[in-house]
Amino acid sequence: MTTAAQFELHPELDVPTFHGLIHSGRSLWTPRQLRDVTRAVSTKLTAQLLSVLRYEEPQRWWARLALTDSVEIWLLSWLPGQGTPPHDHGGAAGSFTVLRGGLIEDYVYPESPIRSHRLAAGAGVGFSGSRAHQVRNLDTEPAASVHAYSPPLRPMREYASLEDAS
Repeated sequence: MTTAAQFELHPELDVPTFHGLIHSGRSLWTPRQLRDVTRAVSTKLTAQLLSVLRYEEPQRWWARLALTDSVEIWLLSWLPGQGTPPHDHGGAAGSFTVLRGGLIEDYVYPESPIRSHRLAAGAGVGFSGSRAHQVRNLDTEPAASVHAYSPPLRPMREYASLEDAS
């Protein structure tokens, strides 16, 4: 049995579907499993996510959706022009799936070139803990995304540029 200290859910997402997605029994999630869960949350819980979603200025808005001993899931919003500084996730594997709009991700792995791709609504990516990235909304419409990390609560490291992370 999971105790309250080991398990937290956003009140709008305390539904059986969400419980089923995050109670895996695994101690750590792989990038692929994280990508699968962010896609599933985005598609199966769209109405609940949209009821929670907010857009704010001047900084991005976010809400933690779930926290267990093995995974942490967040909902983030992105107004046009909003983005993150270059950062990593302290060795945690991660994933994000675009719920609405589109996002640009610039990313780098140690001793590799910086790469970039655009993710449209429904697209997701999973990544290992060695990846540093920067995510931005360069479109003219707001965007939203679902993110997952395993293990949870790792401190992020920010960088002046992605070149400093490689």
